[in-house]
Amino acid sequence: MDHAVALVEAYLHVNGYFTVTEYPVIEAMKHGGYQTATDLDILAFRFPGAGCLVPQQGGKPTGEQQLYAPDPELGVSGTQADMIIGEVKEGKAELNRGARNPAVLRAALTRFGCCQGEHVPRVVEQLLHKGRAETMSGHQVRLMAFGSLIEPQSGYDVMSLKHITNFLTDYLRNNWNILRHAQFKHPAFGFLMTLEKSRRGN
Repeated sequence: MDHAVALVEAYLHVNGYFTVTEYPVIEAMKHGGYQTATDLDILAFRFPGAGCLVPQQGGKPTGEQQLYAPDPELGVSGTQADMIIGEVKEGKAELNRGARNPAVLRAALTRFGCCQGEHVPRVVEQLLHKGRAETMSGHQVRLMAFGSLIEPQSGYDVMSLKHITNFLTDYLRNNWNILRHAQFKHPAFGFLMTLEKSRRGN
């Protein structure tokens, strides 16, 4: 997995999203055969009530701890499911041509069942026009670009890798007394854990 994609995935996991990374969209060629149209860097879905609960030993609800508050910069709703179709760059945060291809977006939305097939073209049209859309089932779908360099964009949301790194670092430090007891296999989050351990000397 690309390092920048791994960093964004770790950030989205912490914020309650299920993710699929580097998803290939395959298209049929005009004269037969198939080819990869593009890879979508990250697809993420979050239920509106997503949280992080630390259960009490013994199964009793008393003493359970809520460890989670979503990053306000994500703009997530407490009442609406959220799907992100994201592009990750080490340089400027922007969507490539493939991520704004109507056929690619139709394939991605159909694959993950965000809405019924007859409603997909309308959702795609809204995505391309506004950068976000609401499905007939009431959840939000949006286009988002992540990168090191942020410039004003029209048509989709952007977020810097610097903000993501700072958020994850703060999350680790603020919850270290709990997180230090776990082993994380995710490449980006696990590396940040190792850095924090080395900084603390434990």
